[in-house]
Amino acid sequence: MNKDFLCLTDWKREELEAIFELARDLKAKQKCGEEHHLLKGKTLGMIFEKSSTRTRVSFEVGMFQLGGHALFLSSGNTQMGRGEPIKDTARCMARYVDGVMIRTFSQEAVEEFAACCEVPVVNGLTDLYHPCQVMADLFTVSEHRVDWRELSYCWIGDGNNMAHSWINAAAVFGFELRVATPQGYQPDAGVRARAEERGARILYTDDPREAARGAQVLNTDVWASMGQEAEQKEREKAFQGYQINSDLLKIAAADSLVMHCLPAHRGEEITDEVIEGPQSIIFDEAENRLHVQKAILATLMK
Repeated sequence: MNKDFLCLTDWKREELEAIFELARDLKAKQKCGEEHHLLKGKTLGMIFEKSSTRTRVSFEVGMFQLGGHALFLSSGNTQMGRGEPIKDTARCMARYVDGVMIRTFSQEAVEEFAACCEVPVVNGLTDLYHPCQVMADLFTVSEHRVDWRELSYCWIGDGNNMAHSWINAAAVFGFELRVATPQGYQPDAGVRARAEERGARILYTDDPREAARGAQVLNTDVWASMGQEAEQKEREKAFQGYQINSDLLKIAAADSLVMHCLPAHRGEEITDEVIEGPQSIIFDEAENRLHVQKAILATLMK
């Protein structure tokens, strides 16, 4: 088993499915009020270089429910934010805490931190990957569809860190994935190549309707992610038509499910009607960040 949780493709399918099973058990215990202090007395250091709602709350609450403690560290208030080498911070953190979660820009920085840190490191989000989110997404689908591995999934929107994480998931779990992005906003070529080497069944297109036709799970994200706010107007033009709405759902499978990692720009990449509609599992998905991340932490740190 890998020491760290940095990228989905670092892990074997059976290891990830074991995390799902543990998440199912921990969620059941939490719902019935049963204590599950698997990390009693342990501390998670949380380093944030990007703002957060769901990531911070879910990891902090998750550590509390596991009997441990989470320590919030903003990069602006740490020496790393003032230029301390990553390897120095990583070595010191390993002397204080039992695990580290990092939410930042550079995947390379997270990988360097993990290489120099003797305790487990979890990728809470980088510009390249968001593995905890896609694990929560798939766990949520598994709660709604027993045959979740056999479904047809589609991604509509930007070729961003979430698109990359879905590509990695398709490579690991083997389900069919269709990715619809505008020209100029396609997923990273290296991510695509590595998935192809593993035999992933992925269709890349610039036609959202081609991706959505008959799809059983539809997923999207904001058109401009954190750090891309200056491109908002330009992206609004490029992404016209890349919206999950009632018209698009008509050509998807009749019982299709809709997901969004949040925060959502209602009326842009997804309509209010769809978010609040009967096919949306968006808030189940948000809740499951808590349960799946608890399972990841318990797997790495116990």
